[in-house]
Amino acid sequence: MKRIEHLLPSASIGTQRTLVSIHFGKPDCGRKVYIQAGLHADEAPGYLVATRLVELLTVAEQEGRICGEIIVVPVANPIGLDQWTIDSVQGRFDRVDNVNFNRNHLEVAEQAAEKLQGRLGNDPDANTHLIRQVVGEVLSEMRPLGETAFLKHLLFSMSHDADIVLDLHCDFQAVMHVYTGTALWPEAHDLSAQMGAYATLLAAESGGCPFDEANSQIWWLLAEKFPDHPILPACLAATVELRGNSDTLPAQTQQDTANLYTFLQRRGYLAGEAGPVPELLHDATPLEGVDYIKAEAAGILSYLKEPGEIVDEGEVIAKLTDPMAKPGQVAITEISCKTKGVLFARSCDRFARPGKIVAKVAGTKPLAGKGKQLLTI
Repeated sequence: MKRIEHLLPSASIGTQRTLVSIHFGKPDCGRKVYIQAGLHADEAPGYLVATRLVELLTVAEQEGRICGEIIVVPVANPIGLDQWTIDSVQGRFDRVDNVNFNRNHLEVAEQAAEKLQGRLGNDPDANTHLIRQVVGEVLSEMRPLGETAFLKHLLFSMSHDADIVLDLHCDFQAVMHVYTGTALWPEAHDLSAQMGAYATLLAAESGGCPFDEANSQIWWLLAEKFPDHPILPACLAATVELRGNSDTLPAQTQQDTANLYTFLQRRGYLAGEAGPVPELLHDATPLEGVDYIKAEAAGILSYLKEPGEIVDEGEVIAKLTDPMAKPGQVAITEISCKTKGVLFARSCDRFARPGKIVAKVAGTKPLAGKGKQLLTI
């Protein structure tokens, strides 16, 4: 096990932060996994799972059971972790520019395509090796300016040549769910099944370039640019949502870590018998099919449905009470969904305003008017 401390550039006089990456196995062996937690710095469960995973991998390495290279970054965003307000961490948005820390990650397909002209062949494995080499060259030529830009560049530099990239997150109140690329399904079904995901949400482009998509999308973008050469989707990248922010019970952490470990065993990065793949709870659905249910008025929320339940189109999932309604006015408003599917997440706040997202339902069919931005802010 090797622990590396990466210094971030000073963002202000007298301050400098450190990012820690923990490395197991043999580097540059051609088989690599990258796992990080806390890119949204105020999402607690991922830190615990990553910490427990490091403990398990340390033992595995001592026993010679690591087959390849595994990198774990247990705290991927020390910038956001330092953003405290009224005794709580506010680590989803960068206070410098108010940009979501999991948006606007590096998109290098165009630069890589320029360097790949005339160099690709008919061997898909050779093309994979070449593309990873070229992306590394593109990254080495970049000079990111500012602390957050440097951090995003550093994270991508460690992950871009991995076979598997897992970004650990959570929602507010939620069941386990996974975001991944359309081209990676159904190959990635073993990840969703092993983690016990109630929903797997697929998109070729979700909008905003989150971290997982920066790693995976480059492969199908380059395949489109070079149709005469075989280019595989060589990176299984996914955002794994570890339920809700308060789901930090030791039993949950241990189970999630054990599932990640078993997934890596089954994929051949850890020695040992993984056993059969569990049954997938629900098939994958398009990200375009997610109904982000919004409140249409201000009031106090009372939920009628729990995360993990199947809801029907038009079914009432919550009620909204206006405590200042005058006699004769409507004091209670019903909130219903537009699609049938799994209610996989809801707000932990019980106060609503017009336009606030109060719940998310994974429907099987794309919804009209979704546009290009398929993720919440």
